[in-house]
Amino acid sequence: MAQIRVTQVRSKIGGTQGQRDTLRSLGLKRIRHSVIKEDRPEIRGMVRTVAHLVTVEEIPGEEAQS
Repeated sequence: MAQIRVTQVRSKIGGTQGQRDTLRSLGLKRIRHSVIKEDRPEIRGMVRTVAHLVTVEEIPGEEAQS
């Protein structure tokens, strides 16, 4: 399955409690901290919630071969 790299680029200060909780759920702790996550709808939804605080890069991976 494809993976994405999520990097926090802005501070969570001034954000709502839900946005702070979402950053913590993604595993982001500080500015310029990155995590690699599976590209799933649940993760994409969390990223959409904090889109103004993070950047997302798709990591090319090996495709499943039959």
